[in-house]
Amino acid sequence: MNRTTKDGKTLGPEQRISAYAALRAVTIDAAWQNFEEKAKGSLEVGKLADLVVLAENPLSTEPGRIKDIRVVETIVGGESCFKAE
Repeated sequence: MNRTTKDGKTLGPEQRISAYAALRAVTIDAAWQNFEEKAKGSLEVGKLADLVVLAENPLSTEPGRIKDIRVVETIVGGESCFKAE
């Protein structure tokens, strides 16, 4: 999304994508590319339940701050395996 290096330089700003497009790229689109869209990639009954609960909405957070969003809980296979204190 930001295409920013550790030194603060922006690489290829014309290639930036939205937060929504980035989330889609690593969820439902990635599942589709691997022919796994029936088992994962979106939250639906019968699909694998691997997900994270975030402290803020990445779709409404300033793009430069998304990397700082705190993970509240991680769920793998429908079971909580990490919960922030």
